[in-house]
Amino acid sequence: MSKYDKHIFICVNERPDNSKRGSCSKCGGADIRMRFVQLINEYGLKGIIRANKSGCLDVCELGPVVVIYPDAVWYTKVKLNDVDEIFNSNILNNKPVKTLAADKNTWNELQLLKEMES
Repeated sequence: MSKYDKHIFICVNERPDNSKRGSCSKCGGADIRMRFVQLINEYGLKGIIRANKSGCLDVCELGPVVVIYPDAVWYTKVKLNDVDEIFNSNILNNKPVKTLAADKNTWNELQLLKEMES
């Protein structure tokens, strides 16, 4: 049995400015996490939904990254203004935002980017 109904992981990993992989923290990861925390509190879901800072989720090239469990839904290239939609749809109504959620094309793009790095 899980302690939380949903667990939101938001990457806030930091890398140097010259990193080819990018940095979720520098792309707004901390602000994205704080917005999730605000929404959790506004909806009285503290202790039911958890928004955690995460280290690297190995998708930094497509950051900032948000992962929601137990749904196993990954969101990449998240913007601060995406958070309310993700929260309302995925957290409150159990419906991933298909236009924002990672799919096969997302993972193909990531693979190409990683190949270019090496």
